[in-house]
Order: sequence, then C-alpha cells, then structure tokens
Amino acid sequence: MRSRYFVTGTSLLIGSVVVTLGVIMSPVLTGVQQTNQTNLAKTSSTQYGPLTGADRDFVVKVRLAGLWEYPVGQLALKKGTTAAVKTAGEHLIVGHAQLDDASRDIAPKLGITLPNKPTPQQQGFLDTLTAATGKNFDSQMAQILRITHGQIFSSIAKIRATSKNTLVRQLATQANNTVLDHITQMENTGMVDYERLPAQITSTPTQGPNFTKPVMPKPGEPMVVLKKPASLEGKGEPPTASPPAPVDDAPGASASPTTPGATSSPSAPTVP
Repeated sequence: MRSRYFVTGTSLLIGSVVVTLGVIMSPVLTGVQQTNQTNLAKTSSTQYGPLTGADRDFVVKVRLAGLWEYPVGQLALKKGTTAAVKTAGEHLIVGHAQLDDASRDIAPKLGITLPNKPTPQQQGFLDTLTAATGKNFDSQMAQILRITHGQIFSSIAKIRATSKNTLVRQLATQANNTVLDHITQMENTGMVDYERLPAQITSTPTQGPNFTKPVMPKPGEPMVVLKKPASLEGKGEPPTASPPAPVDDAPGASASPTTPGATSSPSAPTVP
C-alpha cells in the first residue's frame, strides 16, 4: 500500500529505485526546515540570556516533533501487536506531552511563535504509519522513529552545549533525555534494522524546502495542546533530567528559572 510520501514495507522502496528514509530525511530535528544561516546567526537579548537564531529554531523543532510523534504513540497503543511496541507508544505520548508543556511555556517568554501542524514531511511519516497494519506497522514505526531520533540526537546535544539561554538549555536537557529514552524504546521492540541506519540517518533530503517547512498558525488561531492522558499516569516516563548549570555571563541566569511546564489555556483545543 502506498502513502503520499512513502512506500510501505520493510524495505522502503519506491519503484525500482532504492530510496531509504534517509534520502528524504532532513539532517536537522525530525525533518524540520533547513533554516537560512543568516537567520540562525541573529541574536537577541532576553532576561534569560542571549537568544540565537539556532535557539529559536530548536524550540520550534521540539514543538514540531511532538505534533507528529504524539499521534504515532496513539497509533502504537491502538495498532501495536506486541507489548514492547505499545510501551514505546506510551513513551512517545508522555515524553512529547511533557516537551510540549515546556516548549509552549518558554516560547512566549522568548518571543517565539510555535506551529500547530507538523511539516509535510512529518505528516508523510504519520500517513505511512496510519496506513500500515499488523507487524508491518510495528516494524515501520520502530525504524522510522529510530531513524528520526538518531538523527536529531546530536543536534540537541549541540544546542545544550552551546546555548547561553537558561530556558533553552533547560529544554535541551529535557529533550536530550526524552530522545534517548525514545531511541531505547524503539530498540527494545527488536525491530530496528541496524544495517540500514547509517545511510538512512546521514543521507540528504531531496524534496525541497517546503517539504520540511513549518506552517505557522494564523492570527487568533487557538494553540493545539498535547496532553498526557490520565490513563498513562505513572507510565511512559523518560529518565529524570539533570538541571543545567547556570551560565555566569547570561543575563538573568542568577534567577534560575524553573524547568518550564505550563498549564494549557482552557480555550485551546487538545489532542486526546
């Protein structure tokens, strides 16, 4: 069965030409846009420390990751055929609900606008897994999510190591632990094809900038909120993150803002 962006099946072939997932993966966080380097170089001052373009881009990418991986977790609970796949789904839901809380909390403090929808590429991943069934779903979920998380791991580490913004470092610390947890959960399914991972992770995209470009909400559009279901209380928790050390030269670092985790607006639509 074909989806809009991928051919289902463990080999992930398109016609007679081998096209691994890596070929259409962006080398940055979960298939988000390749941001213009000029924009990434821009730095502004905040009470939490300097905010670079790369910092801003990272916060947006954390939000985007949840907008497609949270629904994948829901699919895993409904369609997974093994306990390990369902457990991985719990971790996707809980981890991204927590990251969503954090990103939505710090975005307005840093003047960052967050998207409400995944990118076309990310929607393609979700469409593929929505169409898949049985063991095919299990194997594709494990491989796609292992590729994307393996791809973003080093990007998160770089932000954590270089950002002088207290809130961004806190988010990067949390994201680092969550992504490592999700990598582990995918591997625990026993369905990751390690032979293909290197090429799939390092290949470059071919679909053009719009394929990985986030769509920002229209003025007045309610924010979508990813909530942790009550049924998953005590389940799917990633490892506890260690708090980042303050940076002496970051304005406001002495305030030591707490790890973000805001409650959602009553009027905001939620993803059950």
